[in-house]
Amino acid sequence: MTILLFLAPASVLIALIGLGAFFWTVRNGQYDDPQGDAARILNDQLDDRPG
Repeated sequence: MTILLFLAPASVLIALIGLGAFFWTVRNGQYDDPQGDAARILNDQLDDRPG
């Protein structure tokens, strides 16, 4: 039963870290261009070919 005294705060801390990371990615513009990614997959030209 004493393990719950450690696991409950630890899980809340991990959840808060994940939530903070999500807000950090939103603030830094990681999700700004979803239409560009959707159109890029339909492009026939491959960008990763050897030059």
